[in-house]
Amino acid sequence: MVIDFSSFYDLPREIARIMDEAARPVLISQRRIAYPLVNLAEDHDNYYVDLDMPGVDASQVELTLTERNLTVQGERPAQAGRFFRQERVAGSFQRIITLGAPVDKDKVAARYADGILHITLPKSEAVKPRKISISAQQ
Repeated sequence: MVIDFSSFYDLPREIARIMDEAARPVLISQRRIAYPLVNLAEDHDNYYVDLDMPGVDASQVELTLTERNLTVQGERPAQAGRFFRQERVAGSFQRIITLGAPVDKDKVAARYADGILHITLPKSEAVKPRKISISAQQ
């Protein structure tokens, strides 16, 4: 067995390569990419989830929310025809998005426009940072 120690001398490049691979879409199998693609952002008050779902009927999508997990289930219909290349997957899908903190379930809003499902999840008041006033005693 031969061990190549030269890779140890280029640790920053190896770490960059691993990070690049981690940033690529999650593979379900060798031929399929996790669907739908998801963007997750947050600010002080909300989490924002955008899911790319062109061709999906919004009535075929189900959202379920537990304390910290948002589950998106649905189905993309198959397209008829003879394909020379097909990168859009058809069939049922499920994505589970884990949030960093509990959300206010009664204030969640979702809208579907231009093939993108936009979901706004307000953070629970209990987990938001609060300013504490300091009183000065004389």
